[in-house]
Amino acid sequence: MASTGLALAPQGIDQPDMRRAGAERLSLALMDARNHTLQLLARYEDAAAGGLQVPLRAGLERPQWIAGHVAWFAEYWIGRNPRRAQGVHCPADAPRLGSTEPMADRWYHPLLAPHEARWDMPLPEGADLRAWLMDTLERTLEQLEHASAGDDGLYFYRAALFHEDLRGEQLVRQAQELGLALPLQPPAAAAAREPLLLPACRWQLGSEPGGFAFDVEQGAHEVDVPAFEIDAQPVDWSQFVEFVDDGGYDRQELWRPEGWDWLQRVAQTEGRRGPRHVEQIGVASGAVLQTFFGKATRMAPQQPALHLSWWEADAWARWRGRRLPTEVEWEVAAHRAAGRGFRWGEVHEWTAGTLRPYPDFEPHAWTRHTEFEAEPAFGHARVLRGASFATRSRLKSPKARGWALPDRDDHFTGFRTCAL
Repeated sequence: MASTGLALAPQGIDQPDMRRAGAERLSLALMDARNHTLQLLARYEDAAAGGLQVPLRAGLERPQWIAGHVAWFAEYWIGRNPRRAQGVHCPADAPRLGSTEPMADRWYHPLLAPHEARWDMPLPEGADLRAWLMDTLERTLEQLEHASAGDDGLYFYRAALFHEDLRGEQLVRQAQELGLALPLQPPAAAAAREPLLLPACRWQLGSEPGGFAFDVEQGAHEVDVPAFEIDAQPVDWSQFVEFVDDGGYDRQELWRPEGWDWLQRVAQTEGRRGPRHVEQIGVASGAVLQTFFGKATRMAPQQPALHLSWWEADAWARWRGRRLPTEVEWEVAAHRAAGRGFRWGEVHEWTAGTLRPYPDFEPHAWTRHTEFEAEPAFGHARVLRGASFATRSRLKSPKARGWALPDRDDHFTGFRTCAL
């Protein structure tokens, strides 16, 4: 995570090529991820001592559960899994050894501990939780020393690393939602660039075999991509304010019916008619005041607009006479226009597409134990591309596929557009 004020990772282990990392770099990266989890957990513990409580609510999670779950995940899939060397081919119901914590499965296995039940569980906290985190890490590293060097042998160690990184961003995202102070800066402002024209091409979507890929990214296949024009950077606050100034939140013709219904619901339940966490939009001045980790922050006009739902992104594009990019257009531009000013990585970016499986999709067993399981989202969620300021650099890949339901605006989401 760049410019966070939290401890920085040693050079070489917070880079996208960690998807192909060997045992030595994986060992360092796993220690780095666990340190990051402990640092974030300490922030929550300090805030809890001052009265912060995490309410039982969809989209939120007890930080003690998240931290304990990442330790459980590594123990369950590595430490307790005699068939871990099978890698991606290891079945979900493979026999397991016992845990060093008798209650581990009851507390941290998502299928045994549903979301609503976690608030009533006597989860370990403080020194007990930190001991569990360090004990499971130590045993993971010991087993990594004896792992075979191939992709199968290293698969679950890579999965444990990236799973913990995803959970780390979840803790950061949740801190923003709760107003918990973190030493983070908003996405940097950037000078506006003209849209980029990309020629027609044939492009391969999906990851090639080799290294680590999430199941939703696998299934390499070629698609024809017509020529297109795409914004060089995500839509910024100055551009979004124009939409507000022109009555964008009051013009039903700009919104899809489901989006208009969503807008009415948040107006009634949350008392807002604008982006999440925005306290003030100065139509005359263009100034935006958005709460950022508990502090009202004046956003620069050329900072990427943040905390926008897919419905808002789509309405803005309709208002501007443009459209959201397809995920293949976004990926082509990220690869082929990087040297021409295509800028990404400050916000997760909505694309036009509904999440669908790539050809020959096969779910990985471990995703069924997380909310990163893609199958239930197929046909409902919208595809997110890119990464945010809170994403670890080793997770940042032009081929990475994220997703969320179109009404989610608690993620660090923005968007860019294409010409019609």
